[in-house]
Amino acid sequence: MPARTDGRQVTLIPPAGAAALIGDPTDWDRRPAWPVQPGEPVTLTLPRGAWLEYAWLDAQGQLFPDPEGLPTVNPWFSAARAVQVGEWAEHPLWQGAAPELGTVHRLAWEGKVFAGRRRATLYLPRSYRSGQALPLYYVQDGVAFYRIGRLAEAMERAVAAGQAQPAAFVFVEPNDRNAEYYLNADYLPFLRDEVMPRVEGDLTEWGVPVQVSERGLWGASLGGLASLYLGSGHPELFSRVVSHSGALIARPGAQAPEGKVDVLEAGEWLRERLEAGPPRHLRVSLDTGLLEWLTAPNRRMAAALADGGVEHSYREFPGGHNWVTWRQALTWALLDQLGG
Repeated sequence: MPARTDGRQVTLIPPAGAAALIGDPTDWDRRPAWPVQPGEPVTLTLPRGAWLEYAWLDAQGQLFPDPEGLPTVNPWFSAARAVQVGEWAEHPLWQGAAPELGTVHRLAWEGKVFAGRRRATLYLPRSYRSGQALPLYYVQDGVAFYRIGRLAEAMERAVAAGQAQPAAFVFVEPNDRNAEYYLNADYLPFLRDEVMPRVEGDLTEWGVPVQVSERGLWGASLGGLASLYLGSGHPELFSRVVSHSGALIARPGAQAPEGKVDVLEAGEWLRERLEAGPPRHLRVSLDTGLLEWLTAPNRRMAAALADGGVEHSYREFPGGHNWVTWRQALTWALLDQLGG
């Protein structure tokens, strides 16, 4: 039987073999799964217009998808399915045919700061002309932002609609995102000494170096944490930051033995740091979903930016820690960052 919705309530019916519910309601694997009884409904009260992603666990603790759930794109949990409470309101810019895109240049090299083959994709907007100075964003989790979030397409749609100026993006792919993004001091020299010279300097493999009017960082979750961390600390390099669902429960060295962050130990070190020294050189776009464990830390960060006089925008979306939420959020962030 499919999920039932009534106003703000959604009722999920456990399929055969389901022993527990996992997903946005449990912050996926960050909180204990909810035990369920066969065929016994689970009713949740959610924000209007919510997009809820979830999966079922069998008695052996293995995830499996709800055969009645809506399909979704979740690169971390392939069993994720979704249900809507009301109607998920997609931004109007996504309506209509996709615009013609700009040019893509693939970059690859042997890493020095972090071992292994490194890859990035330079995207230049359709209107780009050689020598033109552009805002340039270095985007963490680059493949996901390019293919799933469709960030470049969103920018072209906004430009075509006359709502934004064009920008260039460098979609940077991590080898080990947990190690590289979790307040790692080595991530700055990786960007500055390996990635930037291949785009802006004398190591370019694609043609004339990009002329930069302003430089920014963009990311989600741990990528949002890394972006705000580096952007706030280096005014000589960065003047813009976009963070979606930033993993702002972090503190240097707060790693559990199995490699996962101990949330209670981690606290909100970056917020405390920015309260002591507000990064007034930045324009920040900050957002979060209402169905995730990072809502409160992002609210507190937004309050700290407001109290510190930092130019910023802050939004909340009725979704979880996923790409449906972030594709909606990145459209608003584009308009905040690049709009007139």
